[in-house]
Amino acid sequence: MRVVLAEDLFLLRDGLVRMLEAYGFEIAAAVGSGPELARALAESAPDVAVVDVRLPPTQTDEGLQCALAARRERPGLPVLVLSQHVEQLYARELLADGDGGIGYLLKDRVFDTDQFVDAVRRVAAGGTAMDPQVIQQLLSRRSAGDRGLARLTPREREVLELMAQGRSNAGIAAQLVVTERAIAKHTSNIFGKLGLEVSDDDNRRVLAVLAHLDRDR
Repeated sequence: MRVVLAEDLFLLRDGLVRMLEAYGFEIAAAVGSGPELARALAESAPDVAVVDVRLPPTQTDEGLQCALAARRERPGLPVLVLSQHVEQLYARELLADGDGGIGYLLKDRVFDTDQFVDAVRRVAAGGTAMDPQVIQQLLSRRSAGDRGLARLTPREREVLELMAQGRSNAGIAAQLVVTERAIAKHTSNIFGKLGLEVSDDDNRRVLAVLAHLDRDR
């Protein structure tokens, strides 16, 4: 699996390269700036891009914008974005095109090797990997007057957050130590209360839920 990695801090970039190579990934390019990332994405045809949001020369959202531009040229290009802090605007922008293969993790997560590598693999396979803190903030921004979200039970909220992280019903059941049948029932209730059609596609249902929760902002 070929990876393009963009991180401007050399020590972190080198550490990520070593970590990914140890797990069998091929590093197609490891770069430290926006222009270098744009060239690498255009020339390397990676299976997945792991990109820091903030890159030189602007140190704003250079990395994210390069990744989004590459996805416009190559729809569905898997992109896992890394950020120091939760930036809700960036998360919504990444989710906006509706295609699969997207992820948003806080940089602290890279120190949990298993979690980070699992996220890279999930995104590369066309799935979704959203940091729990990102999901929590997206959910918490919903107005208290939103009757759909307000109708969710505490357990349904737990299921919704795990669903939005890209987990399957089996994965959610294992996390909450309940049966898959119970999770299927919760999922059906969630979509019913939010006015969304039930889908067996994990990535589409994640995007649908987040789009619904985030609309009209």
